[in-house]
Amino acid sequence: MTAPENALSLTIAGNPDLPGEVLKALYRITGRSTIELRNSIRAGEPVYTAALFGNDHIDVVPRLEKTAAYLDEIGAAFVVHEWADGGREQITRDVMREIIESADGDFR
Repeated sequence: MTAPENALSLTIAGNPDLPGEVLKALYRITGRSTIELRNSIRAGEPVYTAALFGNDHIDVVPRLEKTAAYLDEIGAAFVVHEWADGGREQITRDVMREIIESADGDFR
């Protein structure tokens, strides 16, 4: 996976083998195919990455939030990362919200 610049991502913890209906729901939220999702989960890669400050931020931030809410709903543990300056750092859900809210005018 190519490292995104200025992005937030969600990675499902523990590489679970999720049932097809969960992958289909994630497909509807993220727009990624079920095969892409399954491969990302198995590889420990993000199931969704939201590039910040781009032209499509209006679409990607709500998808990021919906993905996190759905993973919470099904009880799937996940990790949030902030990608910046070529590096990746694990952050809390609260920090993710702060980043989104700090650029509120740019995102919504």
